[in-house]
Amino acid sequence: MHKLLDFRNKQLLNQALTHSSYSNENPSETHNERLEFLGDALLNFLSGEYLYQCYPAMTEGEMTRRRSNLVDEKQLAKFALEISLDSQMRLGKGASQHGGSQNPNLLSSTFEALVGAYYLDQDCNLAAIRPLMAELFKAALMLDRPDHSYVDAKNRFQEWVQANFDSLLPHYVTERVGGADHAPEYLAKVLIQEKVYGEGVASGKKEAEKQAAENALLRIII
Repeated sequence: MHKLLDFRNKQLLNQALTHSSYSNENPSETHNERLEFLGDALLNFLSGEYLYQCYPAMTEGEMTRRRSNLVDEKQLAKFALEISLDSQMRLGKGASQHGGSQNPNLLSSTFEALVGAYYLDQDCNLAAIRPLMAELFKAALMLDRPDHSYVDAKNRFQEWVQANFDSLLPHYVTERVGGADHAPEYLAKVLIQEKVYGEGVASGKKEAEKQAAENALLRIII
């Protein structure tokens, strides 16, 4: 575990590392999905706060794009690997045998759960998690390039929608459509005023939404 994460409650740490596939095989163990939900919310706030504090000249649009990049599945999976979560995740036999410890969706989910758990472990004190996230965010942002490829599909599609539909926002509907616990599959649809503009399928909800936005962009020929 990273030197900046010193858990007082080891049971809470174990829960953060426990995937549902492990919990299914060991009913006495609680999986990390609720912690994942909390960590996702915290990471969105912390990344926005970091950008606001460290980049005073950055525009709102650029901060939105960079925040999206900092908390997407691929980047969170990289964070997980950087603090060696791959060797500590508690996976069921099937998930482990199928390379679950290197699955971006499982890595990113575990990282989110870890952030949520540490927040609770430190008496809901955000200051406790800031040093680690500042270190990780700084390293990730150093690799950024200010070209168009950086702007992800969801942001590009949102900009198009706002320009063409009197500032409306696209609406995403995402649901699990199959796959095993260690390799789920999600279908996302992006709609404007109840009309479907694009669809996407991926192993994670966020990636499926990006695929849907990319599909929508191809349809409108951007």
